[in-house]
Amino acid sequence: MDKFTQLSDEQWRQKLSPAEYYVLRQAGTEPPGVGEYTETTTEGIYKCRACGTELFRSTEKFDAHCGWPAFFSPLAEDRIIERKDESLGMVRTEVLCANCESHLGHVFEGEGFPTPTDLRYCINSICLELEESPVE
Repeated sequence: MDKFTQLSDEQWRQKLSPAEYYVLRQAGTEPPGVGEYTETTTEGIYKCRACGTELFRSTEKFDAHCGWPAFFSPLAEDRIIERKDESLGMVRTEVLCANCESHLGHVFEGEGFPTPTDLRYCINSICLELEESPVE
């Protein structure tokens, strides 16, 4: 198994496309409404595009009308890292893959969505790969 957190910047550039590198490794954001998984309802498991770690289930995905895939809960709390992000002149909570520490998006709380957690994990499509399969 690769030690993803020990990959050099150059190794990440070789592994990822320029657009993937920008979002996953430089904490960029893809434009709203253009991502592959923004509106998909296909059943399966969403994995980290950088390392393959299982992150989210389609059963926790919901339509937040925000322009990016939205989930109300990760597959397991130990699959992600949440950290304070004070960029862009505001305070947000950044979401990273716990296995490779790649940027995935942000999580927002208290927006009033009718979900069990009232959380919106707003994740860039380019950070994910969907493994289609029935989810139990």
